[in-house]
Amino acid sequence: MSEQPTVWLTQEAHDRLVQELADCMGPKRNEIKQRIAAARDEGDLKENGGYHAAREEQGKNEARVRQLKQLLENAQVGAPDAEHDEVSHGKVVTVRFPAWDEEESFLLGSREEAAHASIEVYSPTSPLGAAVLGKRIGDSATYTLANGKEMTVEVLNVAPYTP
Repeated sequence: MSEQPTVWLTQEAHDRLVQELADCMGPKRNEIKQRIAAARDEGDLKENGGYHAAREEQGKNEARVRQLKQLLENAQVGAPDAEHDEVSHGKVVTVRFPAWDEEESFLLGSREEAAHASIEVYSPTSPLGAAVLGKRIGDSATYTLANGKEMTVEVLNVAPYTP
């Protein structure tokens, strides 16, 4: 089995995921078990919509538990060591698209950050994220768009992310 990549999380995101895991393994799991038992007591399971819905929810909950455990096992809290002007995980990056003379700022982070961030989040494995990762202010990077065309961006600013 291949080694999982390190996922960088803010302390806030890490704490939120730990709490979600505790909820999924405790109260939520118990609630679903109770609903399954209550539906089972109703009799015929073949045509028992409540039973089937609860079993489906149980499967989704258990899948989320596995996902969270794996994520937290591979997570690093904070940001990797990088120079103040170097693009890395957990930093807000401002780039300019010379072709359109437009600027965009985004957080280079995990999708777990995206749900609660106040700024657009790009994964370090996305085409744009991978292109700018490790670059410094003033550097240019080129990446391939989904349509096969190439796009060049210039890194204008790099700053720590503060939620």
